[in-house]
Amino acid sequence: MIGRADKGLIITTGHFTADARKEATRDGAPAIDLIDGEALCLLMKDVQLGVHVKQVEEITVNKEFFASI
Repeated sequence: MIGRADKGLIITTGHFTADARKEATRDGAPAIDLIDGEALCLLMKDVQLGVHVKQVEEITVNKEFFASI
């Protein structure tokens, strides 16, 4: 990247090691943004890119509670 870009971006569906995260922010090297699988999912959810978000609330009745009244 030296001389060709100001910043880099690496995306994975997995995770980055601690060494990879250290290298991405090393002093003197061009900055590299790392987006792992969890962050990618959150970004896709936030901008609704290829996903539909459905929130579900589930309520069940405790029959034992009411049977004892």
